[in-house]
Amino acid sequence: MSTVSVDQQRRIQVLPPRLANQIAAGEVVERPSSVIKELVENAIDAGARRIDIELEAGGARLIRVRDNGRGIGHDDLPLALSRHATSKIESLSDLEGVQSLGFRGEALAAISSVSRLELFSNTYDDTSQAWRVTAEGRDMQSSVTPAPHPRGTSVTVRDLFFNTPARRKFLRTEKTELNHVEEVFRRLALSRFDIGWSLRHNQKPVHQLGPCDSELAGEQRIAALLGREFLKNALHIDIEATGLRLSGWVGLPTHTRAQADQQYFFVNGRVIRDRLVAHAVRQAYRDVLFHGRHPVFVLYLELDPAVVDVNVHPTKHEVRFRDGRLVHDFLFSSLHKALADVRPAERDSQDQEADARTSDVDTAPDWQQQAMLLRPEQSGSRDWSASASSQPAGEHRVREFMAGYRALHPEHEASLLTPGGGVPAPEDSSSSRTASSPSMPEDTGTETPPLGYAVAQLHGVYILSQTERGMVVVDMHAAHERITYERMKQQWLSGQLQAQPLLVPVSMAAAAPQLEVAEQEAEAFERLGVVLEPGGPETLLVRQVPALLGKADVESLVRDMLVELERFGRSDRIEAHLNEILSTMACHGSIRANRRLTLPEMNALLRDMEHTERSGQCNHGRPTWTELSMTQLDKLFLRGQ
Repeated sequence: MSTVSVDQQRRIQVLPPRLANQIAAGEVVERPSSVIKELVENAIDAGARRIDIELEAGGARLIRVRDNGRGIGHDDLPLALSRHATSKIESLSDLEGVQSLGFRGEALAAISSVSRLELFSNTYDDTSQAWRVTAEGRDMQSSVTPAPHPRGTSVTVRDLFFNTPARRKFLRTEKTELNHVEEVFRRLALSRFDIGWSLRHNQKPVHQLGPCDSELAGEQRIAALLGREFLKNALHIDIEATGLRLSGWVGLPTHTRAQADQQYFFVNGRVIRDRLVAHAVRQAYRDVLFHGRHPVFVLYLELDPAVVDVNVHPTKHEVRFRDGRLVHDFLFSSLHKALADVRPAERDSQDQEADARTSDVDTAPDWQQQAMLLRPEQSGSRDWSASASSQPAGEHRVREFMAGYRALHPEHEASLLTPGGGVPAPEDSSSSRTASSPSMPEDTGTETPPLGYAVAQLHGVYILSQTERGMVVVDMHAAHERITYERMKQQWLSGQLQAQPLLVPVSMAAAAPQLEVAEQEAEAFERLGVVLEPGGPETLLVRQVPALLGKADVESLVRDMLVELERFGRSDRIEAHLNEILSTMACHGSIRANRRLTLPEMNALLRDMEHTERSGQCNHGRPTWTELSMTQLDKLFLRGQ
């Protein structure tokens, strides 16, 4: 029996081109959807304004991508299917500032090595100037033959993995593969609104999208690809600072998904899934999302291509930013502010137009929804408490509930009807006094506040309020919990954080990179009430923590902070722990269920909601209120039908 290993018996050799291409196909070609991604990105880079995709059997039998781009010249066609051949990269400087999408030199070569590929292309308007080249899972044949074709390129891929049966076995059912193709199609169609798109499967149309030349057309595409409800429950943002621009749509915290399947983030037009981006988004939604739910968004980040490396992953789904901290903080602050600035308000003309724009796309019934919201830039356009008191009837109504509330709780008079204020929960839970005055002001032309005026309390849990549009139902504990929580956060932010020196410093083992981060970020730690000192070559001493976190697991907390500072350039662990404590305190200090409120108290709570950030959700992400319009109520009772 031989003792010589296989490695010793074999010598290093250059792989045959066909085998090298098939190995590369393992990175580039996972399934039909990845073939479409590569072919379509090439079409986009060729300046196409129309891209048509045809499939059969989920793409396993046939994939055809047609475009009206610049095409490939006759002399370049012999190289089109060659490995490491591209027109998009000529030097290292090109690679460092990549602005194209499909610049992988081996993509077409890899695809042709595991399929029967046929390519037609024409660089002229004359259809007789087109050429054809083919490859069938073998070394590239350089013969090019004339064939009629309009200006642009068509690539047909048949029998994917026909010569690699082991790979073909990993393909799923036709429906599953089509679902993957549709997801890739959504990403691509969302990346370029100026391009017209179509997708056909087994000779049947799946999507037909014209180019978008207006904001209306863009919103119609969003509704067609993601559903009407996405657009109805999303805020449009457009923020620019420090050389960065973030635009797109972010879903309201009340419109979430069980899976992270409607999250699209584009960097300079390229869809990515990046840990830094995911962390910034997660932070922005942290205390407004219900447990286990995921936000929805379609966001576009634009920045100098020279400060982002898009060539760090084989599929180009990850990027590396030169200044990750700057990007992270910009994303977090932009989204955090957009979500915080939302206030309850009646649907304005823009919201009505949005409904009209998408009504022909998705007509699914939706009778139970969160009330419409103003865009962040409009949230301060009305002072409802002022407008309510500008007319005699309104002034009478406001003064009435103010007087009733002050009579019950004079100690909280200063916080009432101020931003961040709230209705305190008195100890006397047996109070059942009610107001006998009408719940709505007289018809004097005064606009009703967004959440209207209270008419009743239901089972000691919900407030029923009448608005100009219909009826609002408020979970009074959840609403007051958010009001109290935001007020406590503001008090904490406006004052000096109370720190607590540890009688016995906590000693923790730390590797060299963690010691370096602790030293570099010492000032950041101190601002958060944490004092760290080196205790040896591999030891850190924790000498001080915030007083509110005196009973926390100090070592675990500091380790988490070090990891986040090293990975993302900043840490929010202290703030997260403090917010958890403040949230718990707010929960215990808020109105409890079965507490009977008077109409003045109910109205005071509604007014506070209209002034409080994130008042649409409680501290745990549950909705605090919902609205039924008169139209929706009429449908429930079949009125007018």
